[in-house]
Amino acid sequence: MPTVAAGKIPLAISARYTQEGALIQRSLNWRIFSEKSEAGAPPPMVAEAQDAFPVFALEPGNYIVHVSSGLASTSRRVQLLSEPKKETLVLPVGGLRVQGLVGDQQIPPTRLHFDIFEGSFLQRGAASRTKAKYSDRPPILRNASGGDLVLLPAGTYYVQSTYGEGNAQIQADVRIEPGRLTDAAVHHRAAQVTLRLVNAPGGEAIANTKWSVLTPGGDSIKDSMIGAFPTVVLAEGEYVAIARSSDKTFQQNFKVQTGKDSEIEVLTR
Repeated sequence: MPTVAAGKIPLAISARYTQEGALIQRSLNWRIFSEKSEAGAPPPMVAEAQDAFPVFALEPGNYIVHVSSGLASTSRRVQLLSEPKKETLVLPVGGLRVQGLVGDQQIPPTRLHFDIFEGSFLQRGAASRTKAKYSDRPPILRNASGGDLVLLPAGTYYVQSTYGEGNAQIQADVRIEPGRLTDAAVHHRAAQVTLRLVNAPGGEAIANTKWSVLTPGGDSIKDSMIGAFPTVVLAEGEYVAIARSSDKTFQQNFKVQTGKDSEIEVLTR
């Protein structure tokens, strides 16, 4: 224990991922709150640190020690009397890393993002059918990129993964164990499509074309794309490409097959 000023007591704190695990060596977010507070007011914070093994010099009294890492946190009440004290908290957190695949090809991390929800996808689907509140819960993490390491409290989650900017989405349940890294691979059934408006097959693409992609039933998948060669990632299925140029509208039906990137030509005649 280091020497502290007269009237102060050193409090050394550390954390583990599990009760029997090794001490966490990486920096954590620590905050110390005094239990003394005015009626109705939250406990005031008296110290904080970002370290693996911080030591705080505190006056005798009752405190709340709070530690967090990523989305996980825990706290403990500590009483300081006259002797130095050591406390080790258990922070039940695990890591999640998500990568996306189309067939056996990895999706570039910059083209994959995902949201994380509490619980399982099946639970959320059941709640949605019964209009339970669970179905309306927002994700606990939005728009993480493929390959990012996300720290989460131990438990069950599901990942909603999106490939590109179209409708290529997939859900997968994951189980996070304390002190462990979960590598999850999500398999998308999708492909990238490049759209071209041409006067003849194989001809030069017409610039400043406005594009929309619809389902055969007329539901909009992607709208307001402008250019000669716009690209969009689409889930496997059937679609209609709509091109608008010089106040005229042209369209072409097409299919998307998993892993088969393609160019779709829409003819002006």
